Amino acid sequence: MRKNLKKFTALAAVTAMTASMMLTGCSSSANAETTTATTATATDAATTNDVTDTKETSVPKYIFLFIGDGMSYPQIQSANYYLSALADTNNDDIVQSKSNLSFMEFPVAGSAQTYDSSSFCPDSASTATSISTGYKTYSGTINMDETMTKEYETIAEKLKAQLGYKIGVISTVNLNHATPAAFYAHQASRNSYYEIGLELIESDFEYFAGGGLKQKIGKEKDKEDLYELAKKAGYGVYFTRDEAVKAADDKMIIIDETLADSDAMSYDMDTVDGEWQLADYVSKGIEVLGEEDGFFMMVEGGKIDWACHANDAGASITDTLALSDAVSVAVDFYNKHPEETLILVTGDHETGGLTIGFAGTNYDTFLTNLENQNISYAKFDSDYVAGYKENKTDFETAMKDVKELFGLMLPGDADATKDSTMVLTDYEVEKLKSAYERTLNVGTSSQDKMTQEEYVLYGTYEPFSVTITHILNNKSGIAFTSYSHTGLPVPVFAVGNGAELFEGYYDNTDIYNNMAALTGVK
Repeated sequence: MRKNLKKFTALAAVTAMTASMMLTGCSSSANAETTTATTATATDAATTNDVTDTKETSVPKYIFLFIGDGMSYPQIQSANYYLSALADTNNDDIVQSKSNLSFMEFPVAGSAQTYDSSSFCPDSASTATSISTGYKTYSGTINMDETMTKEYETIAEKLKAQLGYKIGVISTVNLNHATPAAFYAHQASRNSYYEIGLELIESDFEYFAGGGLKQKIGKEKDKEDLYELAKKAGYGVYFTRDEAVKAADDKMIIIDETLADSDAMSYDMDTVDGEWQLADYVSKGIEVLGEEDGFFMMVEGGKIDWACHANDAGASITDTLALSDAVSVAVDFYNKHPEETLILVTGDHETGGLTIGFAGTNYDTFLTNLENQNISYAKFDSDYVAGYKENKTDFETAMKDVKELFGLMLPGDADATKDSTMVLTDYEVEKLKSAYERTLNVGTSSQDKMTQEEYVLYGTYEPFSVTITHILNNKSGIAFTSYSHTGLPVPVFAVGNGAELFEGYYDNTDIYNNMAALTGVK
């Protein structure tokens, strides 16, 4: 994480100034001439929210909805505390923390419950459906009811059809993955990737950007290429940064140039200088959508979720900070159009049961230990572990890479000191050796072939990789309880026109209800 420190430190330095600029522009009322749509009162805002403020609010012309997939309070606070810990290294006696993320000082904050029709620990398809349509459904289902016979129209579709807004959908994961799909698709199964891709094209939305399309030629690899179909439908389709910079089509799909695991964008900590990140795609989206007609832009930080599934706290933190950078782009736009813009930042659910605090560190944390991590678990698997398995590399040789990439040292290492928090204990060494042996001899296996003990230790991830991140997490004072989703509520941060409607504790369906009431869509 060292190479990203300068960027994140700069972000922390400007956050207070950004927040003060936002507060001066926060308005619950805009000039009537900024929109032709009808106004709505706050009492219309939610079907289950007891909102008493009846102050009239005009329609926001520009709406940004940021969704950190898998992001709840622990993901936000761990990223915030990490930056604070780095800033406090020169003061060993006093722990201090500031609001280091761009959205933490938004003037309005609320909380949303996330359960769906299946579970109190829901998935992204159903929770994104709740946010985009105001309806609950089963996990795995996108914008359809529990009978799989009724389709729900999304807020994005309604804004385009009824108010003429232009629409942008951005994600760090695949553009036909569950969360982005929930703003344009209607499928009984989130795994119908090719069919979702067809709906992406049929949506006629103006801007898609981020990860590549899954199953672009169908599950059986017998369908016409989705990208070619998009071109036939009038989309400019681009695969490099240079092409994206120059592109000026009315409709475009931009696929990240350096796709990583599962054709998603790279984890932020794995990016190199000059590589486009989430903030760059937001900037391009504002350019493409323009200011004339009004727009709705959904931006997903999807790999926060993937990192937390794998219990990789370092990758979760840096991708949360990348989402904060992307929000900063929207804040800059807001400061130019304060009475016409609404920015919302939320999560769809929490992933991993992330906690700040671990039994082995008692009442203390050592978050600066995470600065030693320079690679995500996924890139470590592809660039290193695959080679270990092929070459049957010995444990001690592999541990040299672990020291360089994660900072963890064997007790006999020349750099090990008595008071170093990065030196492995005998217990930790034995855990790593057992995990490494399983990786070399068995590798990952499906959950049904694992013993209960093995699943608790490794989930469905590479045993060696996930054990490394577990140990680094725990030495830092961070722990996870799950490889899946949890039932925690998610925060909702808001600034701008209509922001006050998002105060309080409510259901995630009310995020849609409030947006619909503000814009007057039916």
